[in-house]
Amino acid sequence: MVQQVLAQKSLLEFIKLCRPDYLANWFHVEICTKLERFYQQLIARQSPRLMVLAPPRSGKSEIVSRYFPAWLFGNNPRLSIIAASYSYDLARLNNRDVQRIIDHPIYESLFPQTKIGGKNVRTDTRENWLRNTDIFEIVKHKGSYRSAGVGSGIGGLGADALLIDDPLKDAADAMSEKIRDGLHSWYTSTAYTRLASGGGIVLIQTRWHLKDLAGRLLTAMESGEGDKWDVVCFPAIAEEDEPHRKAGEALHPERYPLEELLKIKQAIGSRYWQALYQQHPTPGGAGLFQRHWFEIVDVVPADCTAVRYWDRAATEQSAKSSDPDWTVGLKLLRDQTGIFYVADICRLRGSPKDVDAAIRFTASQDGVSCKVKFEMEGGSSGKESAEATIRMMAGYVIEADRITGSKTLRAEPVSAQAEAGNVKLLRGTWNEAFLSELETFPLGAHDDQVDALSGAFNMLVNLNPEVALASSKSAPSIFGRLNVRGIR
Repeated sequence: MVQQVLAQKSLLEFIKLCRPDYLANWFHVEICTKLERFYQQLIARQSPRLMVLAPPRSGKSEIVSRYFPAWLFGNNPRLSIIAASYSYDLARLNNRDVQRIIDHPIYESLFPQTKIGGKNVRTDTRENWLRNTDIFEIVKHKGSYRSAGVGSGIGGLGADALLIDDPLKDAADAMSEKIRDGLHSWYTSTAYTRLASGGGIVLIQTRWHLKDLAGRLLTAMESGEGDKWDVVCFPAIAEEDEPHRKAGEALHPERYPLEELLKIKQAIGSRYWQALYQQHPTPGGAGLFQRHWFEIVDVVPADCTAVRYWDRAATEQSAKSSDPDWTVGLKLLRDQTGIFYVADICRLRGSPKDVDAAIRFTASQDGVSCKVKFEMEGGSSGKESAEATIRMMAGYVIEADRITGSKTLRAEPVSAQAEAGNVKLLRGTWNEAFLSELETFPLGAHDDQVDALSGAFNMLVNLNPEVALASSKSAPSIFGRLNVRGIR
C-alpha cells in the first residue's frame, strides 16, 4: 500500500512498480525528479522547457517516452500530449507502449480514474473513445495522446505537453544541412504552434551535430532570443568530478562498465564519441584524420584481400583550373585479423585516354584477384563512360560506383578504424602527399585521395563485413551501429 502511494507521486517509484527489473541509478533519479518538476510547472501553466541529453541506451527514452506519459495521465487525465520522434513508425511504437502500461492491472489499481477505450477505435462517437496507434483518448476526460513523426503535419489538435524523442535518425540525417533545416522549420512552424498557453516541451536526444535541434535551441537561448531551457546533460564518462561520480567514471557501470565504453570509443572514433556519448559535438570534419594514426610499415602480410578504387577527376572542369583535381587509384589490402594496408597510390592528371591507360596498367600489375571499382559520374554520359571502362577491362573484376552522401560522411568509417590503429601504410614515395591531404580534409585544396581511400575501404567491408568486427584492436565496428535505433 505504501509503495502504491509512493508510485502515484513519484515517477521513478511508478516505473519500479510497473517494471521491477528496471535498472536505475542516480542519473535516472535526476531525470525523474526533473520530469516531476516539469509536471508541477505544467499544471501551473508556467511553460516549462526541459532538455535531456544522454548517451545511447542509457534508459532515457524508457522513462520519458513510455512511462512519463502514462504517469502524467494517471495524475491528470485531462492533459493532451503530442509525442514525436524521427519517424512516424517509432512514434507509433511508443504510443503502443504507453497503451500497454495503462492497460496493465497495476496501473488500474494506482489510477482507477484513468482508462482508455477499446482497441482500434478510429471514429469518436458518444460511447466510443478513440484508440489506435495514431491517437488515444482518456475515457470520460479531455486527455489525449497523439503520435507524430518529425516533419509531419499535426494540425487539428493542441497539446499541453510536447515530447520530442530522438528527432534525428542517424549520421546521414545529422550531416545533412537540408534535413537539419527542415527539422528546425518543423519545430518552429508546426510543433511549437500546437502548444496550449502555458504548455511545456521535453526534448530528449543524443547530440549529433553542433546545429542539430538541441544545438540550435541552446544557441537561441544563449543569445537571449529563444526559450529558457532546463538542461540536464550526462556524458558517458565524467569529464570532471561530479556530485555522484569522479572524473573518468562511467555514467551507469551496471549497464555499460568503463571498459565497454572505452571499446566503443575506440570503435566509433573520437568525433562520434564526443557527440553521441559525451554530448559535445565538434565542427563537421574537424580532426577526421591525424597523421600519427597511420603506422608506416615495410612489408604487408602475404594472405590479404586486395581492392583498388579509382576516383576519377572531371577533366572538363580541371582544364579551367590552375590546380586541377587528380585522378587517384588507391590499392587497399585487408589481412585476416581486420587490419587494413594502403599498399599503393597511382595519382595523375591527364586526359581520359591517359586515365584508361593507368587503370589498365595498374590492373595488370595488381593481378586478376584484385577487384577494381571506380566512381561513376551522374547522367547519361557518366553511364556511357562507365560502360566503356568496363568493356575495356574485360578479364578483370570491375564495377562502377554511383556515389551518394557527403564526402565527410563517407570518410568517417575509415577514420574510426584509422584512429584505432587499424589502417597502416606501406612505405612509398606517395606517403607524404597522402598524409598531407588527410590532415587538411575536408578544408584542403584536394580530397581525391581521401575519396579513393573511403571507396576502397567500403569495398573491402562490403566484400566481407564480418572482418570489420574481428579486429584485434577495436570493439565492434561503427558499421550498423550508427543507423540502428536499438541504441535508444
